[in-house]
Amino acid sequence: MPNLKMYILVKDSIPTGKAVVGVAHASLACYLKYSNDDTVKEWLAGPFYKTVCLVSEKEFEKAKLEADHVVITESSLAYEETVIAFKPRQEYPKHFKYFPLYN
Repeated sequence: MPNLKMYILVKDSIPTGKAVVGVAHASLACYLKYSNDDTVKEWLAGPFYKTVCLVSEKEFEKAKLEADHVVITESSLAYEETVIAFKPRQEYPKHFKYFPLYN
């Protein structure tokens, strides 16, 4: 079985409380957007891996150029873009593996 994974990237400037809510919303929004996709159905059958990483503004903007994602905004931060989630897949751009994990 392929190792499918959803990457979720959080801007490093976002307060922890807003980031946690953003990650939850991003995961759900990404699933809902792509729920009819065969790869997503396979991912959901398990294990449905997710990797949450912290990124700079520049890294966030670069990541938005990649296909198949959803961007979450936060109303209490003047609708700033805070989190981006990518449709589960096997392969990501090489630089994704160098992002630090969110902890």
